[in-house]
Amino acid sequence: MIDKTIQTSPGWIDLESIRNEFPILSRQVNGQPMIYLDNAASSQKPNRVLAAMEQYYTHSHANVHRGVHTLSQEATELFENSRKKIARYIGAPSEREVIFTKGTTESINLIAYTFGYSQLSEGDEIILSEMEHHSNIVPWQIVCKNKGASIRVIPIRDDGTLDIEWLSNNISDKTKLVSVAHVSNTLGTINPVKDIIRIAHGHQVPVMLDGAQAAPHMAINVKELDADFYAFSSHKMYGPTGMGILYGKASWLDLLPPWHGGGEMIKEVTWKETTFNSLPFKFEAGTPDIAGAIGLAAACDFLDQLDVSDIAAHEHTLLAACTKGMVSLPGLRPIGTAPEKAGVFSFVIEGLHPYDIGTILDQQGVEVRTGHHCTQPLMDRFAIPGTVRASFAAYNTLEEVEKLISATQKAIKILS
Repeated sequence: MIDKTIQTSPGWIDLESIRNEFPILSRQVNGQPMIYLDNAASSQKPNRVLAAMEQYYTHSHANVHRGVHTLSQEATELFENSRKKIARYIGAPSEREVIFTKGTTESINLIAYTFGYSQLSEGDEIILSEMEHHSNIVPWQIVCKNKGASIRVIPIRDDGTLDIEWLSNNISDKTKLVSVAHVSNTLGTINPVKDIIRIAHGHQVPVMLDGAQAAPHMAINVKELDADFYAFSSHKMYGPTGMGILYGKASWLDLLPPWHGGGEMIKEVTWKETTFNSLPFKFEAGTPDIAGAIGLAAACDFLDQLDVSDIAAHEHTLLAACTKGMVSLPGLRPIGTAPEKAGVFSFVIEGLHPYDIGTILDQQGVEVRTGHHCTQPLMDRFAIPGTVRASFAAYNTLEEVEKLISATQKAIKILS
């Protein structure tokens, strides 16, 4: 049983009205009411996001930027207004600095290839951290191998916090970029990114932040952070899949070369040469995901209306209740116990495989994620094959946490 004395913050959110926004939450799984606790992988979508995308497709669909006819003008206005809204949501100084991508992975790849191939030389170093998602490891490995550069890794402590002192002691004139997660998708650790940026900028080193797990759970202001690059995904923050954002300081984006070539990212094309478009279009070759941009803007509206600080307080309450109840179960060990965490609870149970636990939970209608969560080096750090991960969103409830605890207790009894 969860601790009923754990209360929500004064910024209590109206769970009933929030849940009514999400039609999928009323379905059943394996004959049980569905409890969706896989939000770190992808969150569910509210009616207003679905409606905004449907409205575009049924009333205003056309290609953007190129047409003089009414539908193209309407589509362009919707698309660019979405960019402005997203820029305001993340505190970007200008919408020119907001690039539409397919998601965090593509955003990081864009910087890895444009920055990597234009700014890295043999012997240079990129600094990552031990908790990074594969999408913030593999692109840098590819680029560094081709450029003769190397990767250095900020170690983590046993509680899942970064050893920031290591960064202070190891950043050097060889370091050309620091790229780290704002929030760990596996541990839930909220990293001290302001300190990381301060240290890096003290050495004139730019910083990229993977904000995929931060954007849904806390207020983001890239100007206040002073981040050089910031990436996040729509589908983790109640928006559609296949859409993401790369924020970059204009000074950097102007300097970096285009990544993809084609329509929209050009000013003029001749057989002799091509001149490239200005920001943000320089990095947006081809027809964009117009509906995705509109859906993400609607998701930003949804988060703004709820107040992301209230969401964070609510999710912290869920995490506290989950932690207190789960750690009392026999053989259970949490992975990631940092004092500053987002709503992620990862765990292992002695003698049991995470996949087996996840299967028994699914049979009880509890949807969690199992495996290495695209953080295999982190699993190696803890000498485990993977974890079971429950991750929370605005629509989750204390009753669902209680069900997670009882379902896990039943899984232990069945599998032991």
